[in-house]
Amino acid sequence: MNIILLKRKKGSTGLVTLNKRKMVAVLLTVFVMLPATFLYSGYKLGIQYMQANPDDLTVAMQIEMDGQRLKIDEVTKNAEENMNALALRLGKLQAHVIRLDALGSRLTSMAKLDGGEFNFSQSPAQGGPVAASELSAEMQVPDFMTSLKNLSQQLDDRNQQLSVLETLMMNRNLQAEVMPAGRPITRGWLSSYFGIRTDPFNGRRVHHKGVDFAGKMGSDVVSVAAGVITYSGKRSGYGNLVEINHGNGYSTRYGHSSELLVKVGDTVKKGQKVAKMGTSGRSTGPHVHFEVLLNGRAVNPKKYIHASR
Repeated sequence: MNIILLKRKKGSTGLVTLNKRKMVAVLLTVFVMLPATFLYSGYKLGIQYMQANPDDLTVAMQIEMDGQRLKIDEVTKNAEENMNALALRLGKLQAHVIRLDALGSRLTSMAKLDGGEFNFSQSPAQGGPVAASELSAEMQVPDFMTSLKNLSQQLDDRNQQLSVLETLMMNRNLQAEVMPAGRPITRGWLSSYFGIRTDPFNGRRVHHKGVDFAGKMGSDVVSVAAGVITYSGKRSGYGNLVEINHGNGYSTRYGHSSELLVKVGDTVKKGQKVAKMGTSGRSTGPHVHFEVLLNGRAVNPKKYIHASR
């Protein structure tokens, strides 16, 4: 393929013919040689500029290094603040463990438990086999993290011991609440004992199923243990009677009252007022007839009366 170019000069005309070889040379010159020439020129100019201005490069590097230093200082400051906060938290947790140890020791002493069983200065006894696949070297950690780990373990240990101790104390307190103990009056005196006595009405020798506490008319009659009212009303021989079920087979009775302060189904606490002392029923004067029943059988209230002393 030939390309014919016509040129015109002043006073002359000409004809230029481009064959294939000349076309390739022109294209190479336009698309390869010229860009390469420009790139090389730019490179040389850049080298010359940097050689002529070395301080600019130094300033740029200094600015970058200053920026990195600022970032490092900021990270270091944040790390120090976090460490200070963690150290403060560690100190508070250690103080908390000390208080828990003191509380646990105090509760153990109050509950009269074996100190060796609840020794708050030692970890609870634990153990058990471990699979060989689970055995591995522990990763070394900084002392601070080791302290946190140990403290966390101590808190877990104390929590376990206190939970068991709390359960024992609750059970003991519950038993103390429902176990009959103490006198059914706030004021008065013991006027008749449990067992064989002379009947005050007919002079015969009869079995007295409770004890009598004499006192002032209308004085308080109180429950000797927590429980549920199972009877509140008149009953032959007892006059106005209150009967309380305390669980575990125990019940108590309070007879000859002038006024009843509770009704069937009520729950009462130990020491709660349940009636007013009177002389209703088969009675010779103001008093409360007090009975303790175990599995439906009247027992001597004496040991229960003295149990709270």
